[in-house]
Amino acid sequence: MEMPPALRQAVDRFLEGTPLDQLRAASGRLTSRYRSETRDGRLHLDDGTAVKAYLAARLPATYAAVRASMANLAEAMPGLSPASLLDVGSGPGTVLWAAADCWPALERATMVEASGAAREAGRALASDAPLPAADWLAGDATGSLPAAGPADLVTLSYVLDELPPEAIGPLADRLWALTAQVLLVVEPGTPAGWRRILAVRERLVAAGAHIAAPCPHATPCPLSPPDWCHFSRRVARARVHRLTKNADVPWEDEKFIYLAASRRPVATHADRIIAAPDHAKGRVTLKLCRADGSAGTRLFSKRDGQAYKDARRRDWGDLL
Repeated sequence: MEMPPALRQAVDRFLEGTPLDQLRAASGRLTSRYRSETRDGRLHLDDGTAVKAYLAARLPATYAAVRASMANLAEAMPGLSPASLLDVGSGPGTVLWAAADCWPALERATMVEASGAAREAGRALASDAPLPAADWLAGDATGSLPAAGPADLVTLSYVLDELPPEAIGPLADRLWALTAQVLLVVEPGTPAGWRRILAVRERLVAAGAHIAAPCPHATPCPLSPPDWCHFSRRVARARVHRLTKNADVPWEDEKFIYLAASRRPVATHADRIIAAPDHAKGRVTLKLCRADGSAGTRLFSKRDGQAYKDARRRDWGDLL
């Protein structure tokens, strides 16, 4: 997956003139904070240098994860066409770009972000772009959110990993109260990210939400540690992305996990593929989360005819 050309060009303009050594050093610090899930009271994007490092090294992967999550949500709810977006913890606007690409009818957005540097970057990136009108507001996910009415689509992307565990449930309640149609939460595809998503899922199901994706059911998750649910998206690396990361390979794989909860019932789901398909000559094995609440593998062979052909075309994260 690649970022939209308009976003890629906006990032290039924003980074123009920034020394590569500065980007590499800041990217290293940022990556360390993300991987260690550092919670020291500081924002990950606390200054302009950190924001530039995010744009160069993390934005492509985060965009890919969010856009893939939205694509699966749109598949599960084909009639969904949100007119308004509320994004909490917006960073420089990753979700805004992904939502506008997924749902062109989106009309307006409210972007809530604590970092002034990130808000400034978000406004700059969107200034000449074909995006919905957006209000950029200062606000903290665990503090007092600015006054904002309910939105059709409410999003929280790569934010829970920065919060203490005890803040997750109350935040889920607050966001659900602001959700007119669908709430989408995206997290890193780590065991810890999966556990945070499960905590949100449990809270929303108890509140009467209907799970739209990725789960094909609302019963407790059938997986148990050391197994965990996550997905993967291959991301194309642009030149500045490769140089910032000192990378030779022109792509990387972003692991992520997400949850979409709807105010209205969702049509009965098909099973979802929750691991990379295992292909061999004349057969394919898929690991499935099933609509009946169970999980397991299923073998398809040539003797299964059309079912085998369909299975061979499916990928990790697809519905079967």
